[in-house]
Amino acid sequence: MLTPYWHVGTALVRHHTTHTGRVLMNPRTMRPLLIAGAASLGALTLMFTGEHAARAHVDVTSTTAEAGSQALLTFNVPHGCNGSATTKLSLRMPDGINTVIPTVNSNWTIEKVIENLATPQKDSKGAEITQRIAKIDYTAKTPLPADYRDTFTLSLRLPETAAGTTLYFPTIQTCEKGDNAWAEIPAAGQTSHDLKLPAPAISVISPSNKNTHTQTTHTTDKAQGNTVNSVDQTPLVVSSLAVGALGLIVGSIALLRTRTQRRISQPTPPTSTTSSIE
Repeated sequence: MLTPYWHVGTALVRHHTTHTGRVLMNPRTMRPLLIAGAASLGALTLMFTGEHAARAHVDVTSTTAEAGSQALLTFNVPHGCNGSATTKLSLRMPDGINTVIPTVNSNWTIEKVIENLATPQKDSKGAEITQRIAKIDYTAKTPLPADYRDTFTLSLRLPETAAGTTLYFPTIQTCEKGDNAWAEIPAAGQTSHDLKLPAPAISVISPSNKNTHTQTTHTTDKAQGNTVNSVDQTPLVVSSLAVGALGLIVGSIALLRTRTQRRISQPTPPTSTTSSIE
């Protein structure tokens, strides 16, 4: 019995049939398909995970963005400094924020840095104040490994006069080797996405707007003061692309098998023979 050969694309494919009629694909034919599919999937994964890592900034979320409201601000530290563990985090308060209550974190000691006000001000209860908490320093008891994250929460009142503006919190992340100065502020026409080390920030809204809950940091359109939700869709995108790539590989193999089975099942025209009679 002749073994069938035919062309699939540019490759000459050889198939064998068993007594059950099942088609067995030549491993040499499947190997290039699997290698190509794996390479495509790996490239997609590296591209999107690399982009996600590059965007993993120190950021802040707030329980409210209403001017004059008491808010809980949570600063997120997602990684170290180029593989080095974090030893200290210094959070600078913008002008207009005078009183800050830091939340205790068991792995960190806390220091409030006080500075004198140029002009005495009134607090929310009408009392005169001449000093403000300008900075909060968190110092690690044990360095935070570069591949671990931690959060730092502050309680403070957003300035009543800050509605329609963006408050920036310049942050210095000190590590065992090197540091990251998350202190860049967008210039006119820029957004935080244009910056390498953007300062964590929130956009403050009017107290009359009751529809805003959690606010993000550096994903704000600085020209319009609009705040974008802080949920990062990158992991979902990477997962979807990975599933799609695998589906493409499986679909290609299934299509090739289907075409092969159809060609095998087609009746082979009888071979003409000649005989001589002596």
